[in-house]
Amino acid sequence: MSRKDKEKKAPEAEEGLNPEAEKTEAPVGETPAEEAQKEEAPKEKAPREEASGESELEKAQKALAAEHDQYLRLAAEYDNFRKRSRKEREALYADVKAETVAKFLPVFDNLERAIANETADEAYKKGVELIMTELRKIMSGLGVEEFGETGDAFDPNAHNAVMHVENEELGENVIAQVFQKGFRIGEKVIRHAVVQVAN
Repeated sequence: MSRKDKEKKAPEAEEGLNPEAEKTEAPVGETPAEEAQKEEAPKEKAPREEASGESELEKAQKALAAEHDQYLRLAAEYDNFRKRSRKEREALYADVKAETVAKFLPVFDNLERAIANETADEAYKKGVELIMTELRKIMSGLGVEEFGETGDAFDPNAHNAVMHVENEELGENVIAQVFQKGFRIGEKVIRHAVVQVAN
């Protein structure tokens, strides 16, 4: 074999080896179908991600609605508590005021009796009248109202009838005489009037 023949064979051998080397050394390629699946895979995941995003939004909206509802309930409860507390304070104040005024009623009765009695001492009588005027003024300022006059209609909620008398001059269930005046603050009776009822 000549040198030229050897040189011709060597490139052919190299060329023959190269395709085999390329086959063995080249990375295993993916088929076109697999590549298409890979490209389509992210597209399939996108709607799922979007759907999960919507569900998270819905969850957040539901949580916000629940918090808002709880806030409204709490605000309503506080408003009711505030109104109830105010009513309780007002009722307590009215009760305390009524009890305090009731303690002074015996003083009022004694002053009234003192004025009704005749006395020669004009200065004494004048002093008692001034005290009584001042006491009435204070009671009026507190909203205290006197009731129970002769000729008024008898009201069992406001009057205490201790006697009954037949009197043709007076109508039925009319107060004939007042033994002790009654007092009230608004609709609340502090003391019932003690009266005599006719017919």
